[in-house]
Amino acid sequence: MITVDKEQEIVDIVKNTNLQHIAIIMDGNRRWAKEKNLPSAFGHKKGVDALKAAMRACDDFGVKYLTVYAFSTENWNRKKEEVDFLMNLLAETIKNELQEMHENGVVINFIGDLTKLSPKLQQILANAVDVTKNNNGVRLQIAFNYGSRDEMVHALKNICKKVQDGDIKIDDITEQTISENLYTKNIPDPDLLIRTGGEMRVSNYLLWQIAYSEFIVTKRYWPEFDKKALAEAITEFNNRQRRYGK
Repeated sequence: MITVDKEQEIVDIVKNTNLQHIAIIMDGNRRWAKEKNLPSAFGHKKGVDALKAAMRACDDFGVKYLTVYAFSTENWNRKKEEVDFLMNLLAETIKNELQEMHENGVVINFIGDLTKLSPKLQQILANAVDVTKNNNGVRLQIAFNYGSRDEMVHALKNICKKVQDGDIKIDDITEQTISENLYTKNIPDPDLLIRTGGEMRVSNYLLWQIAYSEFIVTKRYWPEFDKKALAEAITEFNNRQRRYGK
């Protein structure tokens, strides 16, 4: 819990720094569970609770965009039992939480190659997007079957197709062209990237978009990350000088 005064301080920081978008690498579910002698599945379920807390905190603090890394293109290499569990966990979470998120004004979107998911899961995700598309609260992007290099290949193919069809010329291609062909084309780049679990790498996450993001790594595992932890990260963000190469 944080005090009313502290919460207002964080709201003011968000407003004064124009902090619009926080991206999070939600790491440490399995390690958290292992340290407590619990199954990995329990860690992933607690991770869902942490995500709900992060969404509520962003809403309270005035952060408009939250993007979280839920399942990477590399995660298919995990044991089939765990992959199946994560697929089912996403489906059940969306079905169970959709009404509450909709009532709270959350706008849900998914970034990644969703064509690799089962038709049933694709339908569940598409329904969540459709139901919440006209809301005006926190915009939640869930990166699922997402890999930044895969995203760039996808963007490059789209651009090449447009050149081939005569819609654009090669000399017309700019940084903006690339941005407009990424999964995040309608989302401002992250101002702040948070990684839980202590690992010092970006793990193929939003490589184009985080060019000038501020990085914060915390040793807290994702199930331990709460409103107070997010407030601490935003306070640290306020202490950074964003020069953009100047």
